[in-house]
Amino acid sequence: MKMFLSVFACATVVSAHAQLPNCSLRTAGFDPGRLAVMHATTKRFVDNGQLAGVITLLVRGGKIADFQTYGYRDVEKRLPMERDTICRVYSMSKIITCAATLVLFEEGKFNLDDPVTKYLPELTGMQVWTGGTQQSPTLEPLKRPITIKQLLTHTSGLIYDFSGDDELANLWRSADLWNGPGLTGFITKLSKLPLKHQPGEAYTYGVNQDVLGALIERVSGKTFGAFLEERLFGPLGMKDTGFDVPDAKMNRLAKTYKLVDGKFVEDKPIIETWPEAGRGIESGGAGIFSTAGDFARFAQMLCNGGSLNGRRILGRKTVELMTANHMVTLPNNQAATRQKGFGLGVEVTTDLGRMSIPSSVGQFGWYGAATTYCQIDPKERIVAIALAQHFPYNQPNFFAQFQTAYYQALK
Repeated sequence: MKMFLSVFACATVVSAHAQLPNCSLRTAGFDPGRLAVMHATTKRFVDNGQLAGVITLLVRGGKIADFQTYGYRDVEKRLPMERDTICRVYSMSKIITCAATLVLFEEGKFNLDDPVTKYLPELTGMQVWTGGTQQSPTLEPLKRPITIKQLLTHTSGLIYDFSGDDELANLWRSADLWNGPGLTGFITKLSKLPLKHQPGEAYTYGVNQDVLGALIERVSGKTFGAFLEERLFGPLGMKDTGFDVPDAKMNRLAKTYKLVDGKFVEDKPIIETWPEAGRGIESGGAGIFSTAGDFARFAQMLCNGGSLNGRRILGRKTVELMTANHMVTLPNNQAATRQKGFGLGVEVTTDLGRMSIPSSVGQFGWYGAATTYCQIDPKERIVAIALAQHFPYNQPNFFAQFQTAYYQALK
């Protein structure tokens, strides 16, 4: 009974850093005793030395029901994970970038089926890899131009330079994309690289949202970071979110670890995502730093259909379009082979029979390379956030147990 009361009290007393309003587990519709399983499960991953630290946050009906921290943001200095700890969210940046793209789409700045070269003419003349070597590639022209929608859905043919050790990946790595200068430099370098496949013919995870960041700069006339601050971060009250971490907040930044011989060793960031201003580029695919409380506000906006606290960021029908399964447009029935669908920057649960963990049809979200998690369930009115800082991605398979644990606690 004493343990139960401790867990319940911890769940209901939430720091002001959370920003969203608070409620008790019972009011939110969670069974406190069953949610204690989630706490114990998460603690076990830390106690067993699989993760150095984790932050978990559950929102139900727009109110924070549970906000927990485990382990350390800095193992060497024994600094604990805290509710206002700043983390690299890596590819969770993509959801933000896609939402920002849709803001401009709603304002009539472009159509989703527009060729991206209409706004980024530097990309005119890109070709498709068909074989050969890094030094002597075999290429073919595009059958159709890359569209903005294909960037949103990862169907453009663009890849990541760290995706494999084949000749195409080696060619991409040699381009040194991530040092810019700026997004204009990124686009100039990218324009000389071949695509993996013809646009619209397959899903391939790649630098699509980084191109969208450059598109936003070109169309808005602002730097990408300034646009996000003006149109998303400021209106949503995301005070600790951006491409840089100010000096005054640097002590709140979590280190990213990997396991070496059973010990946590700090790892270097991927794709030059540094917290200091001016290093690297404003990467729309992986460059954002944030807190659990900040990201929950952004996610709650999407869960609400595009608005938060009376501030509308996106139209309700645009969010519906964002969270539809756009993989149905791929040829050769490729959508049928996927466990989940994919929309405009988010994965989407389309059939519970394809799942091995609890979910809801319509649940959507994405993850980050340093083991970060965001899932939004409009049916159950849940936003779930988990932030570790661990490479490689989800190495101990924490996310499946985390998701199972919070769903099984629903009344």
